[in-house]
Amino acid sequence: MLKFFRNLLVSVGFVGYFPILSGTITSIITAVLYFYLIPPLSTLGNLLLIGIVLLVSLIFVPIIKSAERDLGHDSRKITIDELIGYFFAVMFLPHTLMVFIYALILFRVFDIVKPTPINQLQDLPHGWGVLADDIAAGICSNIIIQILLIIFPQFF
Repeated sequence: MLKFFRNLLVSVGFVGYFPILSGTITSIITAVLYFYLIPPLSTLGNLLLIGIVLLVSLIFVPIIKSAERDLGHDSRKITIDELIGYFFAVMFLPHTLMVFIYALILFRVFDIVKPTPINQLQDLPHGWGVLADDIAAGICSNIIIQILLIIFPQFF
């Protein structure tokens, strides 16, 4: 029974078990829920959200490590990392549909392509690598959108 609940959590409600695009589907679901359920946040609200997401990440590391023993290292069934990574992609950004779409696209590109040094983070042991590369992908996406907002604000 514990494995069932563990797998429910790490696969984000078993979305990770979808036969194709489980990470992308989890990211899309996360983007939609974030857009509709989380109101625009102040700087303090974003800082609080970072704290919560980091705390949740720390809690999930041993859960992911346990799941990896049964599902395999960085199994595609483990999609909680996409949910957490997307939060980093949209923090401190305007709450607009275009921002969420750009963040989703950039986050998925960084997560799939895994340019250096993101690809090196996934080699971290004990569940850390599963989360670290997605957090880095989210942060990279966020930085690019922050820059684009300054240069091309009309597209947001």
